[in-house]
Amino acid sequence: MADYIKEIRALVGHKPILLNAAGGAVFNDQGQILIQQRTDNRTWSLPGGFMEYGETFRETVVREYKEDSGLEVKIDHLIGIFDQGFTVYPNGDECQVISALFAVTPIGGKRITEEQFETVGTDYFDEDNLPPLLNQQTADMIHAAFADWRQHHDQQAKAHD
Repeated sequence: MADYIKEIRALVGHKPILLNAAGGAVFNDQGQILIQQRTDNRTWSLPGGFMEYGETFRETVVREYKEDSGLEVKIDHLIGIFDQGFTVYPNGDECQVISALFAVTPIGGKRITEEQFETVGTDYFDEDNLPPLLNQQTADMIHAAFADWRQHHDQQAKAHD
């Protein structure tokens, strides 16, 4: 059921609703995370987005990551579930977003570097040098992704010793 959120919004207007979303975390060789600048309010967030009716979190992150970043990804593992994402969008829509965050690996595609439908561009950032983020949930997810990356990076380094 495409455009599920538009159909719900046509019924409830701008009233607060619960929405499910999925995002992904990709790191480069320098340990920086890939994030996208959004076209709606010019803030930054992890590539990902809202589930369509009938989708799984895993299907959502693969579809949305491609749309938002240009990259095709495979899922490595679940980093966590985040349920305190309160957002008011520029059009007045309010929602609480329950997001599943996955560690993902690029397997194809080309990173978006020029403005497209939902993305101004994408870039890699260090944890201590992040641009203005969409909301606190985005910040929490990014910090969790860095912690997860450090844990897995340290385990791989020990395995090679």
